[in-house]
Amino acid sequence: MEAATASSLHCCTWIFPEKIGRRPNGFLRFSRNCREGRTLRFNWRDLQWSNASIHPRPVSLEISCSYNNSPASAFESENRCASLDEALVLKKKAEEVIPCLDGRCIYLVGMMGSGKTTVGKMLSEALGYSFFDSDKLVEQATGETSVAEIFKNYSESFFRDNESEVLRKLSLMHQLVVATGGGAVVRPINWKYMRHGITVWLDVPLEALARRIAAVGTDSRPLLHDESGDAYTKALMRLSLLSEERGKAYANADTRVSLLNISAKLRHCDVCEITPTAIAIEALIQIENFLSNDGVATATSP
Repeated sequence: MEAATASSLHCCTWIFPEKIGRRPNGFLRFSRNCREGRTLRFNWRDLQWSNASIHPRPVSLEISCSYNNSPASAFESENRCASLDEALVLKKKAEEVIPCLDGRCIYLVGMMGSGKTTVGKMLSEALGYSFFDSDKLVEQATGETSVAEIFKNYSESFFRDNESEVLRKLSLMHQLVVATGGGAVVRPINWKYMRHGITVWLDVPLEALARRIAAVGTDSRPLLHDESGDAYTKALMRLSLLSEERGKAYANADTRVSLLNISAKLRHCDVCEITPTAIAIEALIQIENFLSNDGVATATSP
């Protein structure tokens, strides 16, 4: 990651109200320790979970959104300088893109392990947007601790239904960066919601994805959990199948950030050498190109 920075996100708190008669109220509170707090209020009747089988527990999700200095000894001097340069480029590019966005949300799509959460946090910080991870919001809404648990205790279909409901609610808002689940693209209704903003596909080679996933383990990946073999092999095999199923859906995104293209541009031998900051910069460049070509985020299905 960056040389003098370590990211920890504090963007939002979902607050589910206790029962107050028959007309509870609820609100989403956004706060940032790097800038003044702001609260967006909504009538809870408009935001309550429509799925009758869900009974959200009174929980709150707080993800901090700030960049703090990390020990300089952890990085080489030249890497620190390079990272600082990248951070300045990212901030400058964000300042150029913000007026063009006009408050529209950014939805990051892509395969599991493609870096949607990491890049999403960086984009939200640079743009002054709030950040949401749709998987985390589904976990919170269902009261489960992980997507893997939801798959195990309920079903993939149950998860997808709640994922769509989360995206519906987020589509009503502005100035958000949303990291979506890898399979969010398979439902046309989700594209209808995401078209309220701008969709960005993080396109990472499958071999690189398999290496990333194998490095951290597959236990948290429900679609990989039942595969046999070593972590890398089963990750690569399953990712290949998922890529065939979802490839055309990902291509419906408004913009595409190809790590192979970034690697060639930066003259890297391996896409794994690309920093998340460089990916975030490329995402803003592609968004700017899309908007400059009269791209309009519409509420239509792909």
